[in-house]
Amino acid sequence: MGSSKSLADLAKAVKGSVIGFSETRVHDITHDSRQAGPGTLFVAISGAEFDGHNFVDQAARAGTAAVCVERRVSADINQLVVGNTREVLGKLAAEVHDNPSESVDVIGVTGTNGKTTVTHYIESLLGLSGFSTGLIGTIATRIGNESLSSVRTTPEASDFQRLLARMRDARVAKAAVEVSSHALDLHRVDGTRFAVAAFTNLSQDHLDFHGSMDEYRSAKARLFRDFEIGTAVFNVDDETGREFAADFSGEKFTVGEGGDFQIVDVESVPAGTGFQLLTPDGVFEGSAAVHGRFNVSNLLVAIAGSVAAGAKVGGLIRHLGDIGPVPGRFEIVSREGEPTVVVDYAHTPDGIGMAVATGRAMAAGKLIAVFGAGGDRDRAKRALMGGAASSADVLVVTSDNPRSEDPDRIIDDVMEGVTTGSTRQSDRKKAITEAIRMAEPGDVVLILGKGHETGQEIAGEVLPFDDKEIARESLNLWWKSTNYRSDSGSMGP
Repeated sequence: MGSSKSLADLAKAVKGSVIGFSETRVHDITHDSRQAGPGTLFVAISGAEFDGHNFVDQAARAGTAAVCVERRVSADINQLVVGNTREVLGKLAAEVHDNPSESVDVIGVTGTNGKTTVTHYIESLLGLSGFSTGLIGTIATRIGNESLSSVRTTPEASDFQRLLARMRDARVAKAAVEVSSHALDLHRVDGTRFAVAAFTNLSQDHLDFHGSMDEYRSAKARLFRDFEIGTAVFNVDDETGREFAADFSGEKFTVGEGGDFQIVDVESVPAGTGFQLLTPDGVFEGSAAVHGRFNVSNLLVAIAGSVAAGAKVGGLIRHLGDIGPVPGRFEIVSREGEPTVVVDYAHTPDGIGMAVATGRAMAAGKLIAVFGAGGDRDRAKRALMGGAASSADVLVVTSDNPRSEDPDRIIDDVMEGVTTGSTRQSDRKKAITEAIRMAEPGDVVLILGKGHETGQEIAGEVLPFDDKEIARESLNLWWKSTNYRSDSGSMGP
């Protein structure tokens, strides 16, 4: 994959110095000593839990070609010494793989909410428009028709550039990628040219990592400040989006009220949502199988991002109805005759508020919400999440991924913000079953927080758990209960 580079070439690219044989050839790069081997450069990163310098000997025994370190090590091996290994990893990886983002148009999407949905929409729209596509994100990674598992929203820099190189070699033209604030802070996408960079919104999240909203905002801003960008896309319905757009001096599209791309006359239609699309190329009538104003906003960012990436608006409009659902993103898992049951990944106060507002608009009867908060994460948002969910008629407050925390303590924090009728049930399966049991046709049940996830992390162990499976099992029980109560004797599916 790509041609090899000499250690001297790499040292020049990152202003490092070489100890040993400078003409040593490197054809791959890794931050994981377990992946080190002949022809590989092992980069020793000092992380929160482990210091990669302690694994240099292991990499050397595996036959790695060289190591990149912040200080000279005693191992008898070629060394590239730099000031900060994490900061140079992305640049080194891009160099080793012949700068794949110069051959693949990378469309990066950042923001608190909507990254997964927008990247899936972009991948789908560009694919339907005739481009070969790739995807890197929370739910899945795809190289053309090949699907790979995803470990995190944005992979570590060495993995990220390797994926882009594989896309280039597979002749992928356009790659939609999620760019998290962690990735920006930790330099995971350094060395990347973004043909398009898009911003969705900013609200409270990840303060356990960033420390403050100012630091969180600054991490997001880095995408538009420190990288080469062809065209930027900003959601100006969001205050931070307006600020970013005003500060950005390059080519850009704005989306939302008063922007270059606007969606107006929004109405519910049997297939989802109908609307009028205002664009620099004219006015178009469209519809898509999406629900809720927030997903309409996500779709608008995706349309503008796709146009910035080279698609034509008229062609995109024809394909809007062909966009498939995004797993765990306001995904309806119920059938006709049942309460409407929706599984969604919403896990921030803003995301929960938008999901509840959308559920309210869909409900002919009660709105019931099931949700919890993650353990070992930003505690300050828990009560805010409880408040954001409180416009539902009934809340069932439960566990999310408690991790190392006591689930009941997490629920206590959430309950401090709850102002509506609620029950608490720390067993998430029982919580989902109880919520669906109390529902009737015309009611909407929102199951929030985990979305596409198929495991629940408890006390250091990830146990199998899928909200969608539990919801369907609970709906089968609902049918039995309904038919038992019914005078008609009608049978469900």
